[in-house]
Amino acid sequence: MDLEERLAVFIDYENLALGAREHLGGMQFDFGPIADALAVRGRVVARRAYADWSYFDEDRRMLTRHQVELIEMTQRMGASRKNAADIKMVVDAIEMAFERDYISTFVMCTGDSDFSPLVHKLRELNKRVIGVGVEKSTSRLLPAACDEFLFYDRLEGVEVPDEDQGAPAHKRGSRTRKAGATAERATAQKAPAASRRTKAAEAVAEAVAEANAPETPTEPEAEAGAKPATRRRKKPEPAPAPVEVATEAEPDLDVSEQDEAPASNDAPMEVRVAQTLGDLQSSTSGPVTASALKRTLLRKDATFSESDYGFRTFGEFLRFLADRGFVELAPGPSAGDPEVSLPEQGDTDAAFALLRDVVQESSGSAALSGLKNAVRKRRPDFSEKALGFRGFLQFAKAAEAAGTVSLAWDDDADDYLVTA
Repeated sequence: MDLEERLAVFIDYENLALGAREHLGGMQFDFGPIADALAVRGRVVARRAYADWSYFDEDRRMLTRHQVELIEMTQRMGASRKNAADIKMVVDAIEMAFERDYISTFVMCTGDSDFSPLVHKLRELNKRVIGVGVEKSTSRLLPAACDEFLFYDRLEGVEVPDEDQGAPAHKRGSRTRKAGATAERATAQKAPAASRRTKAAEAVAEAVAEANAPETPTEPEAEAGAKPATRRRKKPEPAPAPVEVATEAEPDLDVSEQDEAPASNDAPMEVRVAQTLGDLQSSTSGPVTASALKRTLLRKDATFSESDYGFRTFGEFLRFLADRGFVELAPGPSAGDPEVSLPEQGDTDAAFALLRDVVQESSGSAALSGLKNAVRKRRPDFSEKALGFRGFLQFAKAAEAAGTVSLAWDDDADDYLVTA
């Protein structure tokens, strides 16, 4: 624990929120992908966001859920207070740098080049600086001043709309899916902890059933192919599993929400492990151990416990994933702490072939909104961003250009239909 990086996060919220709205197709800024990206880089000990919150009333609830301290800087008193939030943010960062020696890394979430002198001063004080900003609204001077810079629209979990999504029908469909996902998230927040454990246990049961079943399309996947507009899946048939599965309630799995927030508690556990492991491998120079992986999972979700999935130890859970080919284990620096790595994902052609196989298993056609979740059933470590694509839609269009699949807009389903 003493070797872990301690991070302090400072958010110029107006810069990020307006940047996302103006340059990312009007999408709403979400702090979740940033929190997940920082979780693999160290332990976050402070989160502060600066803005006139009367302009961002709805955003306050989202930030509060991520334990962000909201610093109110009223801007309505005249032009003389225009830069009050920026000045307060600089003063607090410098004060923290001098008073809290244990903080080794400062995360400046802004694209404004006016913060470049602050970044230089923090590095002069032997602090590591990570910048975060929307790519098109970030000054070219700021990334060069930082030790590391993360573009928000390239983070895992940020689905950036394509530029050609200007058709009225498509916009209408996007709003419908966004409203549905918002309602599902509100329902999930009210669910008790037992419901989450039930979902987790049944997800493991479904995974084991797929591992033991022959290479044929499962009933949920077949139904998804026959009815692309239906986004609820039936409960899988009971199958032998190394865990005792609770069956008090049928899980309510919303595919659109899993696509929008794959790192959330409702995502399959093998997907969360694969994403976290991939982030650790890309952000660290050495091998990733099981203990480091579990610490990172706990940073993303403090309630995580392998016992919720029916395993006595975390090592037993990793061996279960290794037997299914989701991860690879090797002897580590100490007994009981093996090195964990992802199997080779392959090149772009292999990813296109994987997409075609998944579509073919869904009776030859599938709705785009549920396709990414189906691909991750086959390869939990799949990430279109790791292959150089900004979003899953862009990845699907590239597969179409390569002649692997066909893509067409379906007005009845209010979604793209992928065929192979």
